[in-house]
Amino acid sequence: MAVRTTVDIPEPLHDRLRSRAELTGTSMRSLIVQAIEQTYAEKGKTGVKVTGPMVRGKGKRGPLFPTDENPYDLIFS
Repeated sequence: MAVRTTVDIPEPLHDRLRSRAELTGTSMRSLIVQAIEQTYAEKGKTGVKVTGPMVRGKGKRGPLFPTDENPYDLIFS
């Protein structure tokens, strides 16, 4: 079931929205609904922050702030 809501949109934004709708061959309503769905997607799909390393390595770690080491030695060792 759809719910009708009234929102005041600034005129320049409304003009850009109308132009985009005409260019894409869709309605202003569908563009607005799509933007809201992308912004407020389900929590399981987006918005999860990465807290640890994405790839876990099994070797020795290089120095955190190499000063005089050759970067190629760090990469290819």
